[in-house]
Amino acid sequence: MKFRTVFNSTLSALLSLILVLAMFGCSSAEKIDSSTAEGAFAMGQKFEKDERYEEAISAYSDVKNKFPYSRFAVEAALKIADIEFARENYVEAESAYRLFKEFHPNHPKIDYVTYQTGLSVYNQLPPTTDRDLTLATAAIDYFDQVINSYPSSEFVTKAKEYKEKAQKMLAEKADYIAQFYFKRMKWEAALGRFEDMMKNFPIENYAVKSLYGATVCAYRMKDMDKAKTYFKKLLAEYPNSPELDKARKELADGF
Repeated sequence: MKFRTVFNSTLSALLSLILVLAMFGCSSAEKIDSSTAEGAFAMGQKFEKDERYEEAISAYSDVKNKFPYSRFAVEAALKIADIEFARENYVEAESAYRLFKEFHPNHPKIDYVTYQTGLSVYNQLPPTTDRDLTLATAAIDYFDQVINSYPSSEFVTKAKEYKEKAQKMLAEKADYIAQFYFKRMKWEAALGRFEDMMKNFPIENYAVKSLYGATVCAYRMKDMDKAKTYFKKLLAEYPNSPELDKARKELADGF
């Protein structure tokens, strides 16, 4: 009997607390006048804070549609992009950031918007390099914009990091294709791939591999001038590399 009394008392207190919180939530929401641009924006902020993202996007969309000339409309557009990114809806986030960048190129946060656009594209890349990596080039372009157009931006360091990650993915795929032709002794096709790698992906691990591959391919094609040029560059830039030792063995009879 005593246990039941305590239980009922605790349950009653809990229900009362829930009712008070609900009333507080309703009263705080009711205080916001969503018929104004400021009020509709504040409503969106409240929903966003409570992680009620669909309602937040709806509120921010109302700001954009009902008050298109308000300063809150611009901020609402950026808020929608940020919410889509936070929800990992990267296609939608990319589109929202890209449109914001197009319509508000002089916005104070345009460096952030450009970085977020690149990051949204980057996050759409496949987990392995054997699939289509077209988006990597687009991501790099946005990161380059941050690095070159906003050199004092706080996002430059991160932009450089993600640019390098995207470049490594492209380099890995390019190397895979070059090695495919190399192993099948398709020297001309392999040489073209290695030369493209040297030009587009000057990343140390891939640079030395492409120099070695280009040297051997040119030698096998009997293009001795090109073979010597690449060999000398390999010798000068990577004198202690295993690739140089392999190249020496390959070219021992030809040079």
